[in-house]
Amino acid sequence: MSIFTKIINGDLPSYKVAEDDNFIAFLDINPNAKGHTLVVPKKEENKIFDLSKEEYISLMDFSYRVAKALEKAVPCNRIGMSVIGLEVPHVHVHLIPTNIMADMQFTKKVELTNQEFVALAESIASNFS
Repeated sequence: MSIFTKIINGDLPSYKVAEDDNFIAFLDINPNAKGHTLVVPKKEENKIFDLSKEEYISLMDFSYRVAKALEKAVPCNRIGMSVIGLEVPHVHVHLIPTNIMADMQFTKKVELTNQEFVALAESIASNFS
C-alpha cells in the first residue's frame, strides 16, 4: 500500500484541496514552491501509462481543474506540470506554481508552517470547481 493510498484512506493526514470519486489533490508537504500540489488517482497504479485511456483523460481533466484553482490562489507566472513517479509507486501529477525554471527542478524546497499549509489548502479549495 502506497503512502498516497494511506492518505486517500484517511490513515495519514493531508492538506486536501480537491476530491471526487476517483481523484484527490493535496499539497505536497515538501514543496518546490508555495502551492505545490499532488493530484492522485484513488486507484493505486504504479505508472501513468498503465492507466486506461479513459482514466488518463479523467486524471488530466481533474488536474486541469486543480491547476485553474491553484492559479487563482497562488500568484505565479504559470502552473508547471510534471509526472515523474519514481519516489512513490502510485501515479501522481505534480502541479507547481512557477516563476523561474528552478521551481520545477525538485532541488529547491520551501518551508511552510502548518497554519500556512491550512490557509493555502483552503484558498485553493475555495477556487476549485
